Amino acid sequence: MSQPSDEILARLMSLHPKIIDLTLDRLTRLLDALGNPERAVPPVIHIAGTNGKGSTQAMIRAGLESQGLRVHAYTSPHLARFHERIRLAGELISEPALTALLDECEAANGGANITFFEITTAAAFLAFARTPADFTLLEVGLGGRLDATNVIDQPRLSIITPVSIDHQQYLGETLPEIAGEKAGIIKRGVPVIVGPQDEAGLAVIEARAARLGAPVLAYGQHWHVAEENGRLIYQDERGLLDLPLPNLPGPHQIVNAGAAITALRALGLDDTACEAAVTRAEWPARMQRLRQGPLAQSAPGVELWLDGGHNPAGGIAVAATLARMPARPTHLICGMLNTKDVTGYLRPLAAQAVSLTAVSIPGEPNTLPAAETEAAARAAGFARTATAPDVAEALAQIAAADPQARVLICGSLYLAGQVLKQNG
Repeated sequence: MSQPSDEILARLMSLHPKIIDLTLDRLTRLLDALGNPERAVPPVIHIAGTNGKGSTQAMIRAGLESQGLRVHAYTSPHLARFHERIRLAGELISEPALTALLDECEAANGGANITFFEITTAAAFLAFARTPADFTLLEVGLGGRLDATNVIDQPRLSIITPVSIDHQQYLGETLPEIAGEKAGIIKRGVPVIVGPQDEAGLAVIEARAARLGAPVLAYGQHWHVAEENGRLIYQDERGLLDLPLPNLPGPHQIVNAGAAITALRALGLDDTACEAAVTRAEWPARMQRLRQGPLAQSAPGVELWLDGGHNPAGGIAVAATLARMPARPTHLICGMLNTKDVTGYLRPLAAQAVSLTAVSIPGEPNTLPAAETEAAARAAGFARTATAPDVAEALAQIAAADPQARVLICGSLYLAGQVLKQNG
C-alpha cells in the first residue's frame, strides 16, 4: 500500500538541504530519466512576475474553461494542501494520482540531490503529459530564468506581470536585475504579454524580447485597461471591451484582468471568454472575505478578510483595496517571514488601519517572531500595536474591544494557508 502523499512530500524535502537553489541541471537529469514528459504537455501559457501571477492565471483559466476548454494549472505555494498546486483538466489532483506520481519521480531520481520544488514540478509535468487537455497554465515558482518551470522550449504564450523588488537574495538587488530573471521565460518567436512595469525593468524585458524575435504586447502600448464609472474598460487594436469589474477585489486586479484578456484575445477567444475571466475567477487568500467557518463564527459581528500579499507592492495593493472599502475601523492581524521587507510591506497599510496585532506563523521555521513584526509595525507608523499567541486569540482580543470591526489577516501566504486550514 502506497504511503500518504504527506509522508512522501516530507521525505522529498530532505533530498536537498537548500530549499531554493536555482539551476536547471538536476531537474533536466530527472526529466530525462522520466522520458521528458515536459515535451508532451498541452500548449503552455507561462506566467512570471512578482505580483499578480496567481490572479492572472485564475482569470485566464476561468476564461478558457467558460468556452468548454480543458485546462491544466500549476501554481505555488499551496495554502491548505499540496494538491492545490496541480490541477488536471480543471480538477485538483487526487490523492492516489499524486502518491503514484511522487513514487515514480522518487524512484527515477534514485536518491540524487534535487529540491522539493524540482521533483514536485517533474511530477506535475508527468501528470499534465498523461491527461488530455487543451492548455497548460504554468506559474513560475521563483524568478524565471532558472525556475523549474522554465524547461518548456516553446510555450504558446509568455506573460510577465508587474515586477518589483522581492527575493533579492536569489534574483538580484536592483529592479533591472530582477526583471532580467523574470524575462528569462521569454522564448524565441513566442509572444510575450507584459503588465505594467517600472521603466528600467521594461527596458530589460523588451531588450530580451527583441533579441529573441518575441512579439511584445505591453500594457500602455499595445493594450490599455482602466476602471471607468464602475466598469472595466479594455482596449487594444481589435477594439474596445466594456466589462464588469473583476470579482477578485482590489484595484490591482484591473491590470491583472487586462493581462488575462490580452492572453485570451491572443489565443483567438471571443468577448464571452473575456467577460468570464473577470467575473468567474476564484483565487483564495487574495482579499478573500471569510464568512463561514469556526474562525469567522467566533466573532460574528466582525467583517473578516484574508490576504497573502507579503512584499511592498503587495502592501500598496492591499492598502488601495482597503481605502476603497466602506468606512469601518480596520484592524490587522499580521504574521510574516523573516526573509521579507516587513517595514516596506507595512508602511502603506499604516494609514488604513487603526491597529496591528502581530503573530508568529505556526510551524514555519522562517517566521518572524511576533515581537519583531510588532516593532516593524511601529517603525512603519502604526500607533496601536500588540502581539498575540495566535490568530484566534488576536481576533478574540480585537472583537472584544471593537465588536463591529473589519479585521484583515495578512502578511504571508503561509499564514493564510494556516488560517484556511483552521477555518475549515
